Amino acid sequence: METLKFKTNINCMGCVGKVTNKLNETVGANNWTVDIDDPAKILTVTGENLTAEMIEDAVKATGFRAEED
Repeated sequence: METLKFKTNINCMGCVGKVTNKLNETVGANNWTVDIDDPAKILTVTGENLTAEMIEDAVKATGFRAEED
């Protein structure tokens, strides 16, 4: 299992709610978290056969940005 980390602009629980469906669809529920208390708003994703582009595209599709940390 691999873990990828991304800096995001997902700032609050409302924002997390907006990305939830797309990230669950992309990597599965319970395979990602966003630390909204961290100044860099770190998105951590775990799973198999993940690519940074896959995660960045999923987040971008919801109107937010993510760049690999």
